[in-house]
Amino acid sequence: MIATGVVGSAPAHAAVAKPTINAKGAFVMNSANGKALFTKAADTKRLTASTTKIMTARVVLSQSNLNLNSKVTIQKAYSDYIVDNNWASNAGLIVGDKVTVRQLLYGLMLPSGCDAAYALADKFGTGSTRTARVKSFIGKMNKMAKSLGMKNTKFDSFDGISKGANRSTPRDLTILARSAMKSSTFKTVVKTTKYTAKTTTKSGGTRTMTPWKNTNTLLGWKGTIGVKTGSGTQAKYCLVFSATRNGKTIVGTVLTSSSAANRTADVKKLMNYGFATL
Repeated sequence: MIATGVVGSAPAHAAVAKPTINAKGAFVMNSANGKALFTKAADTKRLTASTTKIMTARVVLSQSNLNLNSKVTIQKAYSDYIVDNNWASNAGLIVGDKVTVRQLLYGLMLPSGCDAAYALADKFGTGSTRTARVKSFIGKMNKMAKSLGMKNTKFDSFDGISKGANRSTPRDLTILARSAMKSSTFKTVVKTTKYTAKTTTKSGGTRTMTPWKNTNTLLGWKGTIGVKTGSGTQAKYCLVFSATRNGKTIVGTVLTSSSAANRTADVKKLMNYGFATL
């Protein structure tokens, strides 16, 4: 029997199977050109938890004539806020200490300090009262979101402790992270695994803070260079991530993974898939 089929040449790369992930929403893009590499409910609005703090940092770093060495005095309101929110994640800032803006950014992004977020919102918002300044800062966050094309995002807090309206999407948060990673300061902060701040005490002495450890345990894994974790009772487990391999960079987001372990597994799958499909 004579075979009539024509044998074609094999493709250079076998097709890569799209991974199945636990997270309810996800998005991955090529950082170089913004091309989507993976989507799952990418435009469905969800709670963002502490991934919100990426925007907090983005707004601070966008300020004109920003002096990262300018000092902020830690107010009792910041520590009270931590207690009032069931001991929210914090940087352990001490009332009366003077802390630089740069240090606050590390306190914001590594241990996910809500006290650092409050201090930055109070510092960079405008108004004659703390309430007015915080409201102004959140307004700046929403204005920035709009300017970046984050069409399905609304912030109602500076740290992700939502009043009910703090929502974004995997696509929007990835757009935000891609923009934020263009800042050398932001990029340096989020890839740091541990940072020790030396603050100025009320009496003028120096306090060496307990080292802040980055909540992003994926740092360093196969080129991971950031960006920010988030978790909450309703938000579950979230991670906005970025990695570079062989000179190519991807950025992405997973929202609402059911556990920290599933979040990690999801991101590893998405990173490998993203690079395989670049």
